[in-house]
Amino acid sequence: MAVACPFVAVVIFSLACRAVSEELELGSLRVVFQTKYGDIEFGFAKHVAPVTVDHITKLVKLGAYNTNHFFRVDRGFVAQVADVVGGREAPLNAEQRKEGEKTVIGEFSNVKHTKGILSMGRHSDPDSAGSSFSILLGNAPHLDGQYAIFGKVTKGYETLAELEELPTKREGIFVMPLERITILSTYYYDSPRRGSSELGCEEELVLLKKRLIELADQNQGTYKSLMLGMALGCAILLAVAWQRGWWRDLSKPKRVPKLRSSGHYDHQRSE
Repeated sequence: MAVACPFVAVVIFSLACRAVSEELELGSLRVVFQTKYGDIEFGFAKHVAPVTVDHITKLVKLGAYNTNHFFRVDRGFVAQVADVVGGREAPLNAEQRKEGEKTVIGEFSNVKHTKGILSMGRHSDPDSAGSSFSILLGNAPHLDGQYAIFGKVTKGYETLAELEELPTKREGIFVMPLERITILSTYYYDSPRRGSSELGCEEELVLLKKRLIELADQNQGTYKSLMLGMALGCAILLAVAWQRGWWRDLSKPKRVPKLRSSGHYDHQRSE
């Protein structure tokens, strides 16, 4: 029994891993935004928002986010990147401007707005998302289904925590840093491992299975003895139940009691 129970745990763990991966599986591409406070790295969920991911990754590869900035840092809520058109210190070239001025359809999904999620900003028109997006600094369930989620932070939570500590001012619905938080440079690369930057579910599952097999080999004799003892105990229990007539009580129908009825890119905080 001591060995059988862990094998049940493997099945449950496997199902849980599958559910998580189906919700937000990240591709191998990693993008890094560099600031004076540190780097922020994230990956993309193309199966959730393919048009959005293609648009954002093209902007990154064109260098459009270089010299852009975080115009909004609302502690426990969002850190929001400005639109590249008007947000950069360096001028846009023709190709950057052409892609930066595009809008994409609202690819809304059932993925939840939790800490680390990347969520597109937009105007009141659901298909007005451009190049501004938010990094969730906490859970925001009131945004679910209203903004396109397209990726998640894989590294750099300590950098985001530093940004949250900076002095801010409020302008309407926006909480904005007093200093300009410039994205000094960006780069991208292919990660050798899909999913999060830590050990993935599939790898953990393989290790768990291996350890359980080793445990079963080491305790094979004990396991067989335990199973034999359990079978014998069940047989004795059934014999006693039959002899004392407990089966007659179980076959009687039981009475069931009756029941009586008795404006801008507007990720906003919930009120």
